[in-house]
Amino acid sequence: MQNWKNVLEVALLVSVVVQAACKSTIEPCSNSDSCNALLGYTLYTDLKVSEVASLFQIDPIALLTANAVDISYPDVEHHILPSRLFLKIPISCSCVDGIRKSLATRYKTRPSDTLASIADSVYGGLVSSDQLREANSISDPSVLDVGQSLAIPLPCTCFNGTDNSLPAIYLSYVVRPVDSLAAIAARYFTTLTDLMNVNAMGTPAVNDGDILAVPIPACASNFPKSASDFGLLVPNGSYAITAGHCVQCSCGPRNLNLYCMPASLAVSCSSMQCRGSNLMLGNVTVQQTGGGCNVTSCNYDGIVNGTIVTTLSPSLQPRCPGPQEFPPLIAPPNTVAKDSVSAPAPSPEFDGAGPASPRSSLVPSTGLPGFSPANGPISGISSGASAACSLAKPLPFLTSTLVLLLVRLIIPVAL
Repeated sequence: MQNWKNVLEVALLVSVVVQAACKSTIEPCSNSDSCNALLGYTLYTDLKVSEVASLFQIDPIALLTANAVDISYPDVEHHILPSRLFLKIPISCSCVDGIRKSLATRYKTRPSDTLASIADSVYGGLVSSDQLREANSISDPSVLDVGQSLAIPLPCTCFNGTDNSLPAIYLSYVVRPVDSLAAIAARYFTTLTDLMNVNAMGTPAVNDGDILAVPIPACASNFPKSASDFGLLVPNGSYAITAGHCVQCSCGPRNLNLYCMPASLAVSCSSMQCRGSNLMLGNVTVQQTGGGCNVTSCNYDGIVNGTIVTTLSPSLQPRCPGPQEFPPLIAPPNTVAKDSVSAPAPSPEFDGAGPASPRSSLVPSTGLPGFSPANGPISGISSGASAACSLAKPLPFLTSTLVLLLVRLIIPVAL
C-alpha cells in the first residue's frame, strides 16, 4: 500500500515537472516556407520605438503600423513608449528543425543580465531561460559574458495563414494571472471553441506564462510568387509597409479586402501608375449604369525585382462602393490605461465613432467596428500540435529520471 502511495506521489511530481516545462503551442513543419506572425509583447521598462524595434530586429515603421500608430508624428521613431505598454510585434515565422519558430532575433548581454532576466523581463516571457540555454549551448547559465550575442528563439505559428479556411495571422500571446481563455477569446473576437482547437486544448484551463496561438482575421494578398512580399497578410485593424517604404496596405475595418496605396516615406519609388490609364495605385473610379456600377481600381500586385507592380481591375458591381474606410490611428502612446494592466491584451475596438476625416496624408483613419469573429473550430492542424502549454523545450533528463523511478516503484508491486 505504501508503494502505491509512493507511485502516486511520483506520478504527481512528474505531472508538476511537465507542467512547469510548458511554454507554447508547437506547430510541426516540414518545409522552409515562412509566414507573417505576431508576438504579444509587454514593455518591461520605458523604451524608444527604435529600441523596441532593435530588441526584435524589425523595422520601427513596421512596428508602428502593426499597432496602428500614426507615423506622421515628427521624429516618431524616437518616441518613448511607456513601461507595461502592450504591443503587437510583427515577425517572420520560419521552420527550424521541424518546428515553427523565429530565430531572427539576437540579443547582446549587459552586465546585470541573467538568462532568467532576459527571458522573463526583457522578452516578456516569450522565451524561457531553458530555451535560451539550449539554443545557445550554454553549459553554465550562471556565467554570461558582457556583450555576448544570444540567439532568442521566439514562438510563432503559421497554420497555413488560415483559420476556418479564412485568412488569419497568429498572435503568440503570453497568458497572465488575470487571464481566462474566454476573456482572451472575447478580446480578440474569436470563440472559445476556436481558441481551444487552434491550441489543441482538452480543457479551457490556462496557466500564467503559457503562450497561446491566437488567430486574428487578416487581409490576404494575391501577389505572384516572384514578388519579394509574396504572402503578405495584414491583420484586421492595422497597416503594413512594403515595397521599400513606398506602399502601405491596410485591412478593415468592415471587410477583409486588402487595400494598398502610396506611402510618403521613401525618397524614391518606381512608378505606381496603372498601365493604360491615368489611375495611380489605390485610385478607384465608379460609374453608375442601368445594369449596375462600373468600378475600376488600380491595385498593388507586389514588388518584383525592385519594381512596383500594379494591376488595373475593372468590374461590374450591383451597387457603387462608398468611400474607402481605414483602421483608426492612435497617437504615439505616452501612458498605459490602468485597466490594461489587469485586462486581456488590448486590441482595436469600435468606439461608436463614425467615419472620420484622415488626420494625415500618410495613413488615413476612420472608425472601426471590430474584427470579424472566427466561426467554428479550425481543421487540418497537425496531430503534433499539443496543448496550450506544449513542451516547446521540455526537461528531458529530469522527466526521464522521474519516469524511471516510477517504473522501479511499479515493478515490485506487480511482482
